[in-house]
This record gives sequence, structure tokens and C-alpha cells, in this order.
Amino acid sequence: MSYTRSFLKPVFDRLVAALVLTLSSPLWLAAAIAIRWSLGAPILFRQLRPGYQGRPFMLYKFRTMRDARDRNGVTLPDADRLTRLGRLLRSMSIDELPQLWNVIRGEMSLVGPSPLLMRYLDRYTPEQARRHDVLPGITGWTQVNGRNALNWEEKFTMDAWYVDHWSLWLDAKILGMTVLRVLRRDGISNQDHATMPEFMGLNTMTDMRNEQR
Repeated sequence: MSYTRSFLKPVFDRLVAALVLTLSSPLWLAAAIAIRWSLGAPILFRQLRPGYQGRPFMLYKFRTMRDARDRNGVTLPDADRLTRLGRLLRSMSIDELPQLWNVIRGEMSLVGPSPLLMRYLDRYTPEQARRHDVLPGITGWTQVNGRNALNWEEKFTMDAWYVDHWSLWLDAKILGMTVLRVLRRDGISNQDHATMPEFMGLNTMTDMRNEQR
């Protein structure tokens, strides 16, 4: 690992995260009050996610969904649990502000592949698993090039491209593009889902390509 990636990137990440956290503190307070009033406790969503080399860490976000279940106790789809407030928080990426704490703790970077679910780890091909060769990020090359409007294959291809082409200049470019994406509210949802459908592995991706032919 280069000196720039192993030392300068973490220093840059922590300094910027601390600055943004301080400047965004009024948003934290407003979001916390709105979530507590609308959804009740807890205010934060917490979940184990795979980080560098797949090692688990506790990811933090503002809650955007109700804990709604059907008569059998099965959690309802995202579209049925996502609240109006949650859609607003997601459209402005305010729900991701608590991840700044993950950056300060060294568990995430400002820029990198999005941390997905732990159960996906054994579904990746070796090429797809390379996304864990760097720290996960709050934003990334995938997010500024379509985010949830992309399919899984496109997302993983872009993640691998970022791993191979990383530089501080590229990170700065992605951060700038992220600001524009947030202002335009682009790519928040997948075409057929409130967020993204579950990734089931290579067979599912092959079936999806066949259906599109």
C-alpha cells in the first residue's frame, strides 16, 4: 500500500470529517428531533457491515424506516417501511451524516465502495470481493455515477475501477461530484425498488442479463 493511501488519505478523511461534522451539527439536531417525533426511539440505525478486508464494524445512520412487519412477523419491504421523512432525509443524504463518526474512527473513508451487508460476503466472485481492498466510503465512484439507479453488475465494476485507479485527486473529484448529485437528488432509488434489491450472487446477475435480452 502506498504512503499516500496508507497515511495521507486517512489524515485527509479525518480532518474533513471533523470539519463537516462540526458545520453540520444544526442538521444533526434537526434530524434527530424530527426522527424522534416521527418514528420514536432509537434515532440512529446501527448495523454490522463489512469494512476493509471484510472485517465487520458497526455502521451508523439516521433512521429512515419504520420497524413494520406482517402478521407472520416478517419485515415488510423497504418501500412499505420507508417514511415520508425518511425519503426526504435520503434524498438530501442527511441520513448518512452519522457515518462521519465511522470515518473519524478509521472504519470508513469519505470516498470508497459503499459498505453492503455482511451476508453478501460469501456471494461475491473474487473480482467483486476486491471492493474490500480499500476502506468503504460514505460516497464513491459508484454513487456519483448512478448510485441505486445502477444494477449490481454495474456497481461492482465501478467499485473495482475505483480500487485500481484511486488517487487523492480522484477522491477530491468524487467529493465535488457528490455535492452536485445531492443537490440534484439523483439515483436515490433503483428503478423497481425503494432502495436496491438484495444481491443474491452471480447466478442472479446472469438471470437479470438474460431477462434484458
